Amino acid sequence: MKLLKNVRLSLLLLTFFLIFNAAKSQEKESEKLQAASNVLNNFVGMKEKIPQKLLEITQGIIVIPKLINAGFVVGGKRGRGIAVVKREDGTWSDPVFITLTGGSIGFQVGVQSIDLVLVFKNRETLEKIGKGSFTLGGDASVTAGPVGRNSSASTDYKLEAEVYSYSRSKGLFAGISLSGSALDVDSKANANFYGKETDAATIFSDSTLEAPQAAENLKTTLKNL
Repeated sequence: MKLLKNVRLSLLLLTFFLIFNAAKSQEKESEKLQAASNVLNNFVGMKEKIPQKLLEITQGIIVIPKLINAGFVVGGKRGRGIAVVKREDGTWSDPVFITLTGGSIGFQVGVQSIDLVLVFKNRETLEKIGKGSFTLGGDASVTAGPVGRNSSASTDYKLEAEVYSYSRSKGLFAGISLSGSALDVDSKANANFYGKETDAATIFSDSTLEAPQAAENLKTTLKNL
C-alpha cells in the first residue's frame, strides 16, 4: 500500500515537473518573439531605417536578436530567431523558430552582439528553409539593404537581390558578412512554443494553427511596419 502511494506521488511530481518545464520553455520562446518585435520597432524607428518601399514588397522576414559575432582571425556567428512569411491574403504567418550559424576567415578581433533583420523579396525563397539547411549567398543572394543617402554600406538600390540584411551593432566589427551562413529550423523551439511537433511548412501555411498570444503580438508589429 505504501509502495503504491509512493508511486502515485512520484507520478504526480513527474507530471507537475513536465507541465512546469513545458510552460517555462514556451515562456522562453515567447520572450524571443517579444525581443524580435522590439528589434523591428527599433529598426523602423531609426533615422536611416529600412525603406518603406522594400517593406511594402517584402514576402518574408527573419529577425535574430542578439546574434553573436565573434572572431580572432577565424570568425563565427551563432544566433536564434524567428522567420515569418506573408501569405497570399496579405496576412503574416505564425513564426518559425530558426538558427543561424556561420564562419569566416580574415582579420577580425572581438565579440559582438548584433540585432539582425533579413528581408526576403520572395516567399518561396524563405520557405526553402523548411526543406533542410539553407545557405545565404549560396541558395539565395544576400546584400546589405538600402537605408539612405548617408549610408556607406554596399547597397542594391534596384532591389534585385533576393535577401537584404540589416544589422545594428556596437563593438569592434564595422559590419557583418553573412555569405555562407546556414539557416536551419529550430525544431525543439517550435515544439516548445506550439506544444507539439510542427514542421515549418505547416506553420507558414496553416492559418488555423493555435499559437500563443506572443505570436499575435508579433504579427501586429509586422502589420504596423
